Amino acid sequence: MRDGFVRTAAITAKIRVADPLYNAEVIIQEIKAAQNSGAELCVLPELCITGYTCGDLFLQQSLLDAAKLALKKIVDASAGQTALCFVGVPWEEGGKLYNCAAAVQNGSLLGLVTKSFLPNYSEFYELRHFTASPGELLFTEFFGERVPLGANILFRCRELPSLVVAAELCEDLWVPNPPSTEHALSGATVIVNCSASDELVGKGSYREMLIRGQSARLACAYIYANAGEGESTQDLVFGGHNLIAENGSLLAESRRFRPETILADIDTERLKAERRKLTTFHCEENSRHIYVDFSLSDPACEEQDKLLRFIDPAPFVPSDEAEKARRCEEILSIQALGLKKRMEHVSGRTVILGISGGLDSTLALLVCARCFDLLGLPRSGIRAVTMPCFGTTDRTYRNACELTRRLGATLEEVRINAAVLQHFEDIGQDPEKHDVTYENAQARERTQVLMDIANRENGLVIGTGDLSELALGWATYNGDHMSMYAVNASVPKTLVRHLVHYYAESCGEAALRDILLDVLDTPVSPELLPPEGGKISQRTEDLVGPYELHDFYLYYVLRFGFRPAKIYRLARQAFAEQYDADTIMKWLKTFYRRFFAQQFKRSCLPDGPKVGTVAVSPRGDLRMPSDAVSRIWLWELEELQREEQAHL
Repeated sequence: MRDGFVRTAAITAKIRVADPLYNAEVIIQEIKAAQNSGAELCVLPELCITGYTCGDLFLQQSLLDAAKLALKKIVDASAGQTALCFVGVPWEEGGKLYNCAAAVQNGSLLGLVTKSFLPNYSEFYELRHFTASPGELLFTEFFGERVPLGANILFRCRELPSLVVAAELCEDLWVPNPPSTEHALSGATVIVNCSASDELVGKGSYREMLIRGQSARLACAYIYANAGEGESTQDLVFGGHNLIAENGSLLAESRRFRPETILADIDTERLKAERRKLTTFHCEENSRHIYVDFSLSDPACEEQDKLLRFIDPAPFVPSDEAEKARRCEEILSIQALGLKKRMEHVSGRTVILGISGGLDSTLALLVCARCFDLLGLPRSGIRAVTMPCFGTTDRTYRNACELTRRLGATLEEVRINAAVLQHFEDIGQDPEKHDVTYENAQARERTQVLMDIANRENGLVIGTGDLSELALGWATYNGDHMSMYAVNASVPKTLVRHLVHYYAESCGEAALRDILLDVLDTPVSPELLPPEGGKISQRTEDLVGPYELHDFYLYYVLRFGFRPAKIYRLARQAFAEQYDADTIMKWLKTFYRRFFAQQFKRSCLPDGPKVGTVAVSPRGDLRMPSDAVSRIWLWELEELQREEQAHL
């Protein structure tokens, strides 16, 4: 349960039809195996104690009595184990038979959740045997215990308030308004489904779509355990298709047509963070639900420290190549359309941007080219200005010039050395003193040149800085920090690389492709210090840290508001092969220090299009005071460091 993670299991046991006592033993063994792997929440299929395919045997009292005894064995076997388990069982109450998910934990039956929607079409005949959920909550007797029975039961964890579990059964998910919708609006963050969904051609993909979609709509985790081998194949085949989804993402999926247990760690804190942000998600307790409290303790499992979920080291970049290509095309379109609207609004025919031969200005130039094509304007109206100075290398200068020519833009060169030296003389700056004044004077001179050319040409200055630089404040205030429209403002550095690479591979021009690939191979640098041996001497990532780490931190800080210690834990798993713990900690502290200290630069950002879920525009996603302090965030990391050192 540390950091809000809960290990969940969806279990398909190989049962026997109409043999509850045998099935109870198999279920107990499967649950124990899952618990040995650290599972804290286990879900088994619909009617697994008897088998879903018992047919008219459900009308036999002997089967129902045996099912009750089998459930008692499962409950007794759970004594001393804190995992919350849901097991499918038929239950007779008040002369009616209900299809239930029994919630079992630590020697007690916490509740019997009844199925609300009973299919009675095609191959299903549940109304022949079962009654739909009663309209109101009932109580039943279970070996001296008074147990709630009904559809609207929520199970709340005392130790982890973000873990609230509700259950529905099979068909409940397939109806227009599933019970899980109201459960989630009443506070449930995790929905479990005890299911017996048979296999038909194409049904598996539709089932996955339903589960992922419901988890996304409800900002919840969805644990789906399906009947499989052991069920009667007289007329149907059950494939044991188990799935665990979280907020639209599939965390784990079983292979079909074999009994299998899948495990995944769901993040309940992430779900709560998502709901906090969604102001249209109104979650409140209501009189239709009852809340049953239970306790969990962290299992004694060595594997618990390693999360059973993929922690993507590049959360802004899709890992699937086809999806990555679609994402790149979409982002380029958003950027170009944003600029297109601005150009139309001001009746513009000219844009001005500084072209350095680096990644960001390259992307901005590509966006301008696409925008001009959409407007039907000649690309010659794109004025790319190269402004060599003290740190410019032949490689970046050559790439900047050749890229501009290949794209059909107009190249203009303004050497700023003399102007900067004159400025140094005016303010009494020693040119041999390579300090921040030496660097920023060049950046501000470049911006002044661009702005004045824009006045001369009646054009717009296009900003080239990216989201990662804005988060770290890696921009000269009123220098490259300023523009008239910033097309890269919400594109993180890790994604900039892929956008340029996508353009290179899809442009269909070998010469242009070669230039773009060489830009990608060039170290990231502002080139404000003199080169050494003709090569770049100032590498940004040596100074502020690797952008892949900072983009990872940025994603979890702004997207979910996670605590520093949790982000550190996630980063250690995501980057286990690239960085050691000390390196991750060092740059995480740097991120927090810079992120807080540099907010004043973000408070006056120029306009620019939002392309993803994380952005820092003061008019949109980040309304943060410029004088907020980072003390409590850094203190948490320092405490964590002290604890780790104490354990060495």
